[in-house]
Amino acid sequence: MRLISTLSILATLITTPAAADWQDTLDAARGQTVYWNAWGGDARTNAFIAWVGEQTEKLYDVSIEHVRLSDTAEAVTRVISERAAGLDTGGSVDLIWINGPNFLAMKEQDLLFGPFVEDLPNAAYVDLSPGAPATLDFTVPVEGMESPWRLARFVFTYDSARVDAPPDSMAEFVDWAATNPGRFTHPDPANFMGATFLKQALVELAPDPDVLLKPATDASFVEQTAPLWAWYDALRPNLWRGGEAFPENHSVQQQLLNDGAVDISMSFDPASTAAAIEQGLLPQTARVFVPEDGTIGNVSFVAIPYNAANAAGAQVVANHLLDPAVQARMQNIEVLGSFSVLDPAKLDAAARAAFDALPTAPALPTLEELGPTLPEPHASWMTRLTEEWARRYTR
Repeated sequence: MRLISTLSILATLITTPAAADWQDTLDAARGQTVYWNAWGGDARTNAFIAWVGEQTEKLYDVSIEHVRLSDTAEAVTRVISERAAGLDTGGSVDLIWINGPNFLAMKEQDLLFGPFVEDLPNAAYVDLSPGAPATLDFTVPVEGMESPWRLARFVFTYDSARVDAPPDSMAEFVDWAATNPGRFTHPDPANFMGATFLKQALVELAPDPDVLLKPATDASFVEQTAPLWAWYDALRPNLWRGGEAFPENHSVQQQLLNDGAVDISMSFDPASTAAAIEQGLLPQTARVFVPEDGTIGNVSFVAIPYNAANAAGAQVVANHLLDPAVQARMQNIEVLGSFSVLDPAKLDAAARAAFDALPTAPALPTLEELGPTLPEPHASWMTRLTEEWARRYTR
């Protein structure tokens, strides 16, 4: 991977929002510490959040305390508990990295601050037109109650030194596993990554994928998941350890791939393979592939609880995450490698040049290579899916 010294260039592009109506928020935020509750399981993401905190402190006198979560539900539960205790102001959670079922739960229970996104000056760089990806979270309308900050796409990783032709579709995994018994597995569906593997198969195999965009009912769940369970019953006997044990998470499965115990892993970050190679966590021959019809993708958001003690500071952080220079640094494979949520058509020439100058790597796919982005099913499907998998396949 070639090293390009773009970071100093990017830093010069960061500008302080100057809109008059934004100045009141900047003034109120000054001196605040934002308690950002975010998953803490990835070192590169943790380092990026720390860097963002350094920038917001320098530019706006707003610091960030990263409250590292193993499950986003921990922060949601904390907000629910605070409301039950009558703590409607001065809450302990200022900002949450949130998606899907957790956002839906907070929205339905009126636990969110806002709408605030359209008040962020840097939201001008985002496509917020009706139906755009940044306006939906697992099909649930965002309605300005959470702000986008990074893109995610489900991908598979394989070792090209051992695998000539990975499966072209989820359906083909059955034949591939039968030909290569014990060489494939997936994380436990109790983990987000394992649940996403099942959702990816569901989207491909469901008789009517459009039904998945609506809340699941007893009848629709039975009808739409019937082909999935037939597929999984055929796949399971040829999984690693006979489908009787599963890696705890993505990191454990990646280690199995690196150790040669399996030939395929999976991730919700297209850049993770190239990053893992650079860190010595995967062989140089590791590459990314996706089913030919595309994979599930979504936008990662940040939301502010209704009782946040430092809501002004949280808005400043959310706005800073949308700064073109911050987004370009985030997309740099040497930093984080997550694709930007900004609309290139809304960027000026300097910002576009910063993105164009970012380094590449053999294992880093382009957006074109990733193919179509498939919509996430409604959040209710994931909950039912993981519960039904556990009922059928665990004892």
